[in-house]
Amino acid sequence: MLKVEGQKIFWEYDGETLCVEPWGKNSLRARAAKLTPIEESLSWALKPQDKAAEANASFVEYQGEEALELTNGKIRAILQKNGRLTFFNGQGEQLLQEFKRDRTVKGTNFSPMMLSGREFMPMRGPDRSLTVRFESDPEEKLYGMGQYQQETFNLKGAVLELAHRNSQVSIPFVLSSKNYGFFWNNPAIGRVTFGTNRTEWEAQSTPQMDYWITAGDSPKEILSQYTEATGKPSKMPDFALGFWQCKMRYRSQEELLKVAREYKRRELPLSVIIIDFFHWPNQGVWDFDPEYWPDPVAMVKELEEMGVKLFVSVWPTVDPKSPNYPEMLERGFLTHTDRGNRTQIECGGYEVFYDATHPGAREFVWSKIKQNYYDRGIKHYWLDAAEPETIPYHFDNLRYYLGSSLEVANIYPYYYEKTVYDGLVAQGETDIINLERCAWAGSQSIATLVWSGDIVSSFHSMRRQIVAGLHMAVAGIPWWTTDIGGFDFGDPDDPAFRELLVRWFQYGVFCPVFRLHGARVQTKGSGLEGMGYGGAPSGADNEVWSYGEEVCEILSNYLFLRERLRPYIKLQMEKCHEEGIPPMRPLFTDYPHDKTAWEVKDQYLFGPDVLVSPVTHAGQTSREVYLPAGARWIEAWTGKTYEGGSVLNCDAPLERIPLFLREGGSVTPELLGIK
Repeated sequence: MLKVEGQKIFWEYDGETLCVEPWGKNSLRARAAKLTPIEESLSWALKPQDKAAEANASFVEYQGEEALELTNGKIRAILQKNGRLTFFNGQGEQLLQEFKRDRTVKGTNFSPMMLSGREFMPMRGPDRSLTVRFESDPEEKLYGMGQYQQETFNLKGAVLELAHRNSQVSIPFVLSSKNYGFFWNNPAIGRVTFGTNRTEWEAQSTPQMDYWITAGDSPKEILSQYTEATGKPSKMPDFALGFWQCKMRYRSQEELLKVAREYKRRELPLSVIIIDFFHWPNQGVWDFDPEYWPDPVAMVKELEEMGVKLFVSVWPTVDPKSPNYPEMLERGFLTHTDRGNRTQIECGGYEVFYDATHPGAREFVWSKIKQNYYDRGIKHYWLDAAEPETIPYHFDNLRYYLGSSLEVANIYPYYYEKTVYDGLVAQGETDIINLERCAWAGSQSIATLVWSGDIVSSFHSMRRQIVAGLHMAVAGIPWWTTDIGGFDFGDPDDPAFRELLVRWFQYGVFCPVFRLHGARVQTKGSGLEGMGYGGAPSGADNEVWSYGEEVCEILSNYLFLRERLRPYIKLQMEKCHEEGIPPMRPLFTDYPHDKTAWEVKDQYLFGPDVLVSPVTHAGQTSREVYLPAGARWIEAWTGKTYEGGSVLNCDAPLERIPLFLREGGSVTPELLGIK
């Protein structure tokens, strides 16, 4: 049965209810449930909408008894009597259509296959598994979906797990070259298959279907509408635009201050320094070990006088030996396991994770962070292991306040960030930014900076990060960075690693956040092997002067280049906050009519005026660069100007990253300090 209620259209058949309604500019939301009413309270990542404004922008048409048609600006949905949904743009071109091969209604797509567009399958418990199928256009190109450790740029043909892991971030928003965006508004563990024959979205356990689709005339318009629906990116604090120094790990207050003092002695720019894990006596304490960090207030004061902000690592893990464990267990603040041992990770003990989806647990953890960090002057936090990193990843064995892990796991990092974000807002803070190793849709609106996890130190890994960063930008997470040089296995004395570090550092200058980090290989006999201060290993030195004089000179020059770029970056961050357009983005974002721009995966735009082409192979001293059609481009190092739509072979000695500047833009070779 088809029916209309206000601006909503409905289809009801055999216990299933489907509802389609306007939800934001040029956008529609589709929800469905089987044998239960659609639950309005399950908003997940979508913000409430202005219904009055939507009523003026949408209308419903009847097509006899066979279909309903709903239009909202540049997008139109047709809901047929057999339950099939099809979406069109303002020009009447088909964007997306449900895949339907059954015989529900006589004369409509009769098929013995019995495959429906939406399939709810019973399972133990109150929920159902869900598969939603769409017809596939094999010629379209797809981008976004978050961070996966692969070099696949166009996702057409890809199969992606909808789950978080260390270095994997699932943000289920995809942008199509057909000028639409699709958001799977469901935090369940699942899978998406972007097949050439059909597209399938799967949730292993969910009470209902919920997705959102938007149409526009350009990628920028689509991205802006998506962030309007899930939350505009927060405003980036000015200090965060500079250089961030980090390593695994500074073992004591004096060791950390010695590094900061050395940056100042050398007159090198430094904006942020970070205290990594195991500065605490035990997990689930959220406090300094006084043996190695005797006076945090004095430490913060000295750093502030140097103009350096301090970040402190926070983990969501709680050891049974923590004095907070008994109370958290009694009050239900710990993540549950459905079977077997309660241990969820072993990292110095037998830890469990606090349940960040529980409001009381968030308040409890923030109270400890406030007492032991914030009240001592520390206002910025590094939220590690945020997926959460359970070992092994048995998603079917965890249970949260909001539901089973299969149903809600992917929203965990959002609420982990809210633990500190809400606490900081309550204290009146406005310059908020927290580094987190995961995210979900909407995390961009609560000051989340994501980094790409514990990646290997290799050129192969570096190439993967470039692709991952562009997909994250498309998925609505504009604050993103990597461990410059990679996290694991980098040897400071190895010439091959020094080359990698230089190339990665050059790339890092043109990331939204510029951060050096890693667990560097220790020299035998250095005294850093095994268990160090605070009960955890420590890597070798990881400062810009730790890799020899030649490397130090190159890195220092790029530190100052970043400083000269800061006014330009600030402007891009302001536009990002206001319009939802990420500062680091694929070429097609600005040049959608250039077909080649949709294929280039190892170059990107940093704002509208800087074209970045990192060197991503060992021993490489030149590389091909594609200049997008629609502009003229100035080679930063030579001052030569070239027409867009061309391919150049550019020199790239070790001290130089290929850079091109858009003619007529605000960035010039002189601004970069290039003569």
